[in-house]
Amino acid sequence: MAKVTIAVDTCKGCGLCVNACPKNVLKLSETVSNKNGYFIAEVVNDDCIGCASCAVMCPDVAITVER
Repeated sequence: MAKVTIAVDTCKGCGLCVNACPKNVLKLSETVSNKNGYFIAEVVNDDCIGCASCAVMCPDVAITVER
């Protein structure tokens, strides 16, 4: 199992990571979650396989995946 960390103040909620995840580990929050007023990505389950597709797709380099 891998650990996904999202930099709250860097994420702009574009959703590219959510679409890239093969295990549906991420989703966009339903409430404003950072100081810039974005609905950021959040981890919703522990099914991460460590593929780092989310981190590769993130244009803001806001995601870290630790295996």
